[in-house]
Amino acid sequence: MPVKKYNPITPGTRFRVGNDYSIITTNKPEKSLVAPIKRTGGRNHDGKMTMRNRGGGHKRKYRIIDFKRDKDLVKAEVLTIEYDPNRTAFIALVQYEDGEKRYILSPDGLKVGDSVVSGKGVAPNPGNSLFFSEIPLGSVIHAIEMQPGKGAALARSAGTYGTLMGREGKYAIVKLPSGEVRRILMTCKATIGTTSNPDHGLQVLGKAGRKRWLGRRPRVRGVAMNPVDHPMGGGEGRASGGHPRSRTGVMAKGQKTRNKKKHSTKLIVTKRKTKSKK
Repeated sequence: MPVKKYNPITPGTRFRVGNDYSIITTNKPEKSLVAPIKRTGGRNHDGKMTMRNRGGGHKRKYRIIDFKRDKDLVKAEVLTIEYDPNRTAFIALVQYEDGEKRYILSPDGLKVGDSVVSGKGVAPNPGNSLFFSEIPLGSVIHAIEMQPGKGAALARSAGTYGTLMGREGKYAIVKLPSGEVRRILMTCKATIGTTSNPDHGLQVLGKAGRKRWLGRRPRVRGVAMNPVDHPMGGGEGRASGGHPRSRTGVMAKGQKTRNKKKHSTKLIVTKRKTKSKK
């Protein structure tokens, strides 16, 4: 999916790099698969701000995505490829042979008129959803389930994918986008191919206003605050702020935050790669 640069006719377009959306076929979602979204502005049920820097933004409607792909052995034809404001990857509207329509995450390269199918014994083609017991070793996969029947949880954002490395008893060995290698039950499903919109990370918003349209408010640096507001605040002049940490005191670089008693830790073969400390 190529990106495009804009002529600098305004300050906001001088550095803007945007998606050309040439793969998108319609701008009207399927009415039966759209639901309202309640906006919180980062506030909880008491009205207290629990998530900072959120609020405003363009009004959205939620597209109901079929993450389970549980309509097995029924072929579906791709009707449209659509933009979804709630995620970075594109989505595809598919219609099954019995007339039912569903949205799925669109794999890279999927086109209108293509067919997708899920279940046992289907071909490992892009867009098809298979059980790990039937996916060929070395295959590139996305929309990976962690628990059988619960629906896709991993490798769902734009341009991400995992790799099936091997099988070990009742588990498949999968390398995830983070670099982590972990065991996943063979009765879980995954979809063949990589997710669409791989050039999402190349986009440049160009101006602060576009960030506001996405529902993000300005973020104040900790070192610019007073000591009462942030552990890194205060000091004379431009103080370094000390060790990088969050507003609540959690160290930002190197401190482990994963729960040691988490039951799924035993399924991790190799931990995800961390940035080298210089």
